[in-house]
Amino acid sequence: MPETILLVEDETAIADTLVYALESEGFTVVWRRLAGEGLNYLASAHADLVILDVGLPDENGFDVCRRLRQQWSMPVIFLTARKEEVDRIVGLEIGADDYVTKPFSPREVAARVRAVLRRTLHQAVSPAESGKPHTAFALDDDGKRIAFRGRWLDLTRYEYQVLRVLAERPGRVFSRAQLMDQAWEDPAQSFDRAVDTHIKTLRAKLRQIDPDCNPIRTHRGLGYSVASEPSA
Repeated sequence: MPETILLVEDETAIADTLVYALESEGFTVVWRRLAGEGLNYLASAHADLVILDVGLPDENGFDVCRRLRQQWSMPVIFLTARKEEVDRIVGLEIGADDYVTKPFSPREVAARVRAVLRRTLHQAVSPAESGKPHTAFALDDDGKRIAFRGRWLDLTRYEYQVLRVLAERPGRVFSRAQLMDQAWEDPAQSFDRAVDTHIKTLRAKLRQIDPDCNPIRTHRGLGYSVASEPSA
């Protein structure tokens, strides 16, 4: 399945050349002109990487990146006409993975996209390390994100916490109470069915990547587990 790139760029001529270059490299590209349109897209759909113009007309790209990082963990590449070192430093410090200054070669941007995707995926910590059962998940504890079948999932805070607990111990059955104790800062403020709700949304997001796989198993009267897989 080709990776989906969200391009947020208000200049049509630049967007057209980038869309062509990225699609020529096999990516699926979603183009939005404004920051608000890009964030609205992410609220309801998936992107493996975001290319974000710093000088958007409705909101500064740095501010957009800060907002994006509050909810999502996919890589971000900035596009900007400014070349000052301080801008590059600020962009990287707030969570960008790369920084491209205008004018640029569309082919170079496509190459950077592929390099960032390869690098960020390889940074994930595989649960198939020695002595651990193999699963379809890879965990990046530092980045607070989880990959499934090689693709980063767009997870809410509690979806991430629930899936992390399950994926770290494949095959082990966790009761709702155990999941709440480990995933919620104050389990007393939540309720058992909240776990079921997050399991339901997690399964929907996993099916978007692999419709035939259902790695989260329900154990009636007991709880949930993540199934282990045969080692490759």
